[in-house]
Amino acid sequence: MTPIRVTVAGASGRMGRTLIRALGEAQDMQLAFALERPGQSELGKDAGALSGQPPNGILLTDDPLAALAASDAVLDFTSPAASVPLSELAAQARIVHVIGTTGFSDNDLARLRASARHAVIVKSGNMSLGVNLLAALVREAAKALPEFDVEILEMHHRMKVDAPSGTALLLGEAAAEGRRQSLKEHAVRGRDGITGARPDGSIGFASLRGGTVVGDHTVTLAGPFERIELTHRAEDRMIFAKGALAAARWGQGKKPGLYGMTDVLGLAR
Repeated sequence: MTPIRVTVAGASGRMGRTLIRALGEAQDMQLAFALERPGQSELGKDAGALSGQPPNGILLTDDPLAALAASDAVLDFTSPAASVPLSELAAQARIVHVIGTTGFSDNDLARLRASARHAVIVKSGNMSLGVNLLAALVREAAKALPEFDVEILEMHHRMKVDAPSGTALLLGEAAAEGRRQSLKEHAVRGRDGITGARPDGSIGFASLRGGTVVGDHTVTLAGPFERIELTHRAEDRMIFAKGALAAARWGQGKKPGLYGMTDVLGLAR
């Protein structure tokens, strides 16, 4: 079997290095290119050595056009400013684009949907099996307990730049879907001062930052005299990398479209 050729975007970052290590362990996939933005200090360095593995001869490059033209998939945990144009190049190359990036604007999402007319895009705020199972449980719990208040607490390492996390928003979307609500209309992203009583149907978010926490998420459903808490704690970024590789495998040969990890894992409804 010919290995699936994979480009890793943001190759020098935390997730980029983890993805490279995961590819080094995969039997059916191989690292083809390691991408970084122009001017990045690690350009020209060996991707294997940078990720803590033996040198593999693949040097970090800032040429996405050449990389995607010679790849079957691109794994992308970067930023909206990088992911959106990368999706357009993936559409031109007709390859699978796995996106773990968060923080997209409505305009960004519109451009991703346009790219998905020509490419398989698997986008998720979290690539882990456990989190996507948690989202399914949250959806069902919110549906079964419509009068309970939903609050989502997340904590990440001190270097994370966006809040709430993409995973927290994914869980919020699951709760809103269970209640046939619009998250955009019901989300409460911060409370300070005299806020008044909690609006019925709102979905609250709270964000903590500190240390080296990979990712903790707790969804609380609070009702009269009882409370349900559903929690996921990520202990190693490799769970996200393994999920991204699974998404790249799943996308091979699929029809163009914008998919999520629920599709990859067979949890889509």
